[in-house]
Amino acid sequence: MRRLPLAFLLLASAAPAASNSPPGYAQAADYLERDSRPERYAPSNLLDGRDTTAWCAAGDTPAPVTIGFKDVVTVDEVRIYTGDGTDKAAYKAHARARKLTLTGLDTARSFKVEDKRGLQSVPLNPPLSGNRFTLEVVERFPGADDQAPVCVTDLVFYSGGKALNGTWLAQRMKYDARLAPMLGTWFGGLEGAPDRFLSIFTDGTFRFAHEPLEGAEPTTVTGSYTLSGTRLTLDVPKQGKATVRWVRASEEEGARTGGTLELEGAPAESWGRVFRDRP
Repeated sequence: MRRLPLAFLLLASAAPAASNSPPGYAQAADYLERDSRPERYAPSNLLDGRDTTAWCAAGDTPAPVTIGFKDVVTVDEVRIYTGDGTDKAAYKAHARARKLTLTGLDTARSFKVEDKRGLQSVPLNPPLSGNRFTLEVVERFPGADDQAPVCVTDLVFYSGGKALNGTWLAQRMKYDARLAPMLGTWFGGLEGAPDRFLSIFTDGTFRFAHEPLEGAEPTTVTGSYTLSGTRLTLDVPKQGKATVRWVRASEEEGARTGGTLELEGAPAESWGRVFRDRP
């Protein structure tokens, strides 16, 4: 099992106790038609509980999908709808995930599903915990040709018999071209050893966590934001407002999405002014 980066562990350790909060975002570095029609196969389609949308990615080793929660959750079951379930023709044309790996805080689970339409239940025993989970496609059922992209229609998280996502999240997870580049968890501090984490969620809220590397007490700040044009304005309790601007990374810098978030305003003095898309 691969070792998780320190940043992942620090972020989770700063989160509160386990809860039944819904997912707050789903992000991937690349996916099918990301540049031409980004809403069509977006990672957020995994979480909306509808068979009219799907996530698809090209290549032998598709970029993994990261699903973020506001709080730590304990997941004891997932239900997977493999392939592009939007219609029969799409299901046959595209490849279908056969073996997948889901990674939580400090543990990963690999499992296989059958080549059939509809949700398939996968118990996780022992459960996985964390406030971020990474989904990777390891093996696939072939599509119409060797270059066919691989797809998954839905991924539903369960905790204690309760679904954490479904059709009731569809509107919240709907693709927004202005917001999409800023969603997810961003990292501040030393590269390879970040101590500050800024998470932007689809429901209009954010979470900032500072986890000092020298053992001082961690701090967490939560609040709401408003989107205007291409900027976010964070309403930070007791500190005022901070403006967040997304700066795209160049291809030469090795990032196809992401880049940096740049902060302005009073909170930036203590939080830091630049957050990057990788630890």
